[in-house]
Amino acid sequence: MATSLPALPNSRTEPDGSAVIRVLSYNVRSLRDDTDALARVIKACAPDLVLLQEAPRFFRWRKKLTRLARAADLVLLSGGGTAAGPALLCSLRATVERTEDVLLPLTPGRHRRGIAAAVVRIGGARLGVLSTHLSLDADERHEQAGLLLKHLAALGVTHAVAGGDLNERPGGRTFRRLGDGLRDCWTAAPRGGEYTFPATAPDRRIDAVFVTEGVEVLGCGVPSGQPGVAEDDLRAATDHLPVLTALRVPATA
Repeated sequence: MATSLPALPNSRTEPDGSAVIRVLSYNVRSLRDDTDALARVIKACAPDLVLLQEAPRFFRWRKKLTRLARAADLVLLSGGGTAAGPALLCSLRATVERTEDVLLPLTPGRHRRGIAAAVVRIGGARLGVLSTHLSLDADERHEQAGLLLKHLAALGVTHAVAGGDLNERPGGRTFRRLGDGLRDCWTAAPRGGEYTFPATAPDRRIDAVFVTEGVEVLGCGVPSGQPGVAEDDLRAATDHLPVLTALRVPATA
């Protein structure tokens, strides 16, 4: 049984307009596991934004994603089949400015990869959001990380959060490339478990959340021991463990 941890800060808007938000990044393996357990985990984490990887992308994918969002008291923001797997969910706290689904260059014989991105306003803060799932091939993965950084910059926002399944551990060159341009939230403020894969006996961190400068990281980690998150549900929901991050985003001037 996981040791109980102090709860991450709850979502709120500060008097100065800055927003405390919760962001959850989660590889959901095309909803092939226990979707009820998955919905319970997401709901218990009380996120404002959910960055999904391996969301359904084929037959009735939008209906499946919408059903998951509804079960977790969220709405579908973007992605899924139109982004080759990455998707975004959000709470009604978020006001959506725009969404962008991007397909990354396809290497013959490999899986299509993509990016689900959006610009949202929460409280007085304006925030870019991006979810992705990088290649199993080291060279392709490194190239995709560069495209991720380029696309994040093209959103035209001062503050942004990006996350996903990197298919690489910290110390790898792709992880380092992202860390050169962004801040790794778990390194900045670890709270909760580090390892994210495999869910039944995690021994590596290949899922991560990053932020741009100016975004304060209040805590980040696998939410084992967080109030309301059941260990049995974490093991049954999918083959990855989620990464839950609490951030304080300054108000937009």
